[in-house]
Amino acid sequence: MGNKESTHGGGADGPDGFDHSTSTITVSSAKLRGDRKDRKDKDKKPKKGKTRKDSVNAAGGGGGGGGGGGSNEQDRQNHTGGDVGGPGGGAGNVGAMISAGVGNEQMGIMHSPSTRPAGERYKALYDYEARTADDLTFRKGEILIITNKTDPNWWLATSMLTKREGYVPRNYIEPADVLQAEDWFFEKMTRKEAEKQLQLAGNPRGTFLIRGSETSPGAYSLSVLDHDDSRGFNVKHYRIRTLDNGGYYISTRITFHTLHDLVNHYTSQADGLVCRLLNPCPRQKPAMFEISKDVWEIPRRSIKLERKLGNGQFGEVWEGALLERTEEHSRTWNGTVRVAVKTLKEGAMDPTAFLQEANIMKKLRHPKLVALLAVCSEGEPIYIVTELMTNGCLLDYLHEGEGKQLREPELIDITAQVADGMAYLESQRFVHRDLAARNILVGDLRNCKVADFGLSRIIEDEYIAKEGAKMPIKWTAPEAINFGKFTIKSDVWSFGILIYEVITKGRVPYPGMVNREVLDQVSRGYRMPKPPECPDQLYDITKQCWDAVPEKRPTFEFLHSFLDDFYHASEIQYQ
Repeated sequence: MGNKESTHGGGADGPDGFDHSTSTITVSSAKLRGDRKDRKDKDKKPKKGKTRKDSVNAAGGGGGGGGGGGSNEQDRQNHTGGDVGGPGGGAGNVGAMISAGVGNEQMGIMHSPSTRPAGERYKALYDYEARTADDLTFRKGEILIITNKTDPNWWLATSMLTKREGYVPRNYIEPADVLQAEDWFFEKMTRKEAEKQLQLAGNPRGTFLIRGSETSPGAYSLSVLDHDDSRGFNVKHYRIRTLDNGGYYISTRITFHTLHDLVNHYTSQADGLVCRLLNPCPRQKPAMFEISKDVWEIPRRSIKLERKLGNGQFGEVWEGALLERTEEHSRTWNGTVRVAVKTLKEGAMDPTAFLQEANIMKKLRHPKLVALLAVCSEGEPIYIVTELMTNGCLLDYLHEGEGKQLREPELIDITAQVADGMAYLESQRFVHRDLAARNILVGDLRNCKVADFGLSRIIEDEYIAKEGAKMPIKWTAPEAINFGKFTIKSDVWSFGILIYEVITKGRVPYPGMVNREVLDQVSRGYRMPKPPECPDQLYDITKQCWDAVPEKRPTFEFLHSFLDDFYHASEIQYQ
């Protein structure tokens, strides 16, 4: 039951040949590195032959005879000055300008294959500010030449604008000469994600994007933000159809050779669209799964705890920053990296066991999981450094934050986001063991992520036995309480309780019942009744999560599909 390319309230082509499908429901969608100098040097190609100055002087010799590139092929790869001159010379000044850091694009000169720096051309999709001395600062739209891809997340690059070299996060760039590098192209964005992104506060009428079609591989859809007095801001979707010769059209009255031509045309005039295309939809920066390249264990003094966010059973949670230079790591973050820090009570866990589990947890990377960025396990309390989620835990968000104003579709969307993260853990055969609204964190734009996955297991044996801490009975599956059998199916049971928490905006499960009464009643087959605000279909799937037989409970993959498609399954498809 995946996402469908559908319309809300009709999708037939109008008399002008356009599909004016509209949807006003707002639902959700939703690396960095730093390395030591020796690692950076190791990644570079060894230079041979002449120096940069020698190579520049050889590139035409300031007006001497024929051509004269670098002394050998390696020089031509390593120095942009080579092979600029032709017969009769005259390239010396150009070589000097390159040596001085003036890019060829700035001089209006195109690189020939032999003069362009070795590597592939990529375009920056976002601004990035260097976090360490080995990083490369760049701005959106800047052209970068990639010279080393050894690390899957951090590539060595040279800026064509500044001529500086450093590591860049892979998910901030795209090949320069492909459609994916266009500001308006969002290849993998779903219809619902497009609606949410376009309707963000501050986007004017005419904000648009082109995305890959969910129902027709290789086809595209144009989504445009509209506004009228009756519905306010809403999104119109137009299918972009293809011609046999490779062209594109929305209306048969006019066709285009490329998508660029199509965008340029409708940017200059509406010509049948609901309005003229104005601005590409702003992109959200992708999730960062690392502080810097090869950074994992960090010194305690590099963490500044600034504001206490809350207390938990096993410790405190703080908002903080990484800002201190350390000679051992030769790094400085200058306070630019905002993080959340979980400080664990002394004796809560064995540091060796924690590091073993944390090394597994850090490999779990998904947009709907809170990223584990670093740890500090040398001494106590142990620090766990994660990405900062600005709106805190979901329970507080529903009780006291913006969540109090959310409507039913937005609440169900939150459950879909959680199911998405849990489906990933399910695919990795990883069990959360403590799934509840208190362990879901909320960021900007109602972006929800699963937190604290795996922590309960590494804390439980030593800490719970020592301190007599209580198991969260109302959220825990019967087989886990009675036999200690925690599986992904016991997580599904807990997810059913989380659905109840979300749809009731934070109400305590099993109201009026104490833990022992819950244990007794659930073992006898009792299940919470449907809350008045809960749709029948949602309650039906919740009861399936509470099946007494774990194997009969749905998978998280199914739950995500069901919840993500809750309001779109019956809508009319594009014509």
